[in-house]
Amino acid sequence: MTSTSPETTLAKATMHDVMAPLLAAMYGEFKELSKKKPDSAVSKSKLLIVNRLLEKIRGVLSAEQSIDFLDLLSEDDVPQASDVTLIISQYVAAMEAFKNKYYGWDGSKHRWFAK
Repeated sequence: MTSTSPETTLAKATMHDVMAPLLAAMYGEFKELSKKKPDSAVSKSKLLIVNRLLEKIRGVLSAEQSIDFLDLLSEDDVPQASDVTLIISQYVAAMEAFKNKYYGWDGSKHRWFAK
């Protein structure tokens, strides 16, 4: 990274570091469920938990171009585990892209490029 590298806010970088492990754990759980029973329905309480996390992540990604492609799950529908896995995988990819864009080597250490 250079002095002209893109910067994010310290708040978003911190929120990324908090949310990324939670997102990875949730993705792993749904990925396993999706392998076993891809067409199983996801309960409304699980949808609330998933959407609560995804809404926080949308705050981190609010200025990124990927935000236009990141949907929340409808709490009125009953999505299948494979649908939830697909949605979460898109958030995982967007969070990785966020880190790749704003985190890197400054010549002496790895750090977030934040203002």
